[in-house]
Amino acid sequence: MEHNIEDMAEAYKLLADKTRLTIIALLKEHELCVCDITEIIGMSQPNASQHLRKLKSAGLLNEKKKGQWVYYSLNYEAEPYVQCIFDYLPSMKKKIVGLKNNCCEVLEEE
Repeated sequence: MEHNIEDMAEAYKLLADKTRLTIIALLKEHELCVCDITEIIGMSQPNASQHLRKLKSAGLLNEKKKGQWVYYSLNYEAEPYVQCIFDYLPSMKKKIVGLKNNCCEVLEEE
């Protein structure tokens, strides 16, 4: 399959950002909502949402709505030239286990 160099360059530019690469590594471990990602990374919700929007528009993420919250996961049907990095990402399991609580579920119950 022939790939467009421009599409590949754009995908790699997205992944060259430390925050977006961290988000991809987190989502390799588990699907997460924005509030979980902001807690782990320590950034504002609008900033995290902007990164997620860029990754989703590039076809790297899937999103699923649960109640009022949107959960993100890796798109394992993304282009192979992007998928190949998934295996090389460091484990983020300890950071995910360290979540205080699932803020989305707590807010939905209130």
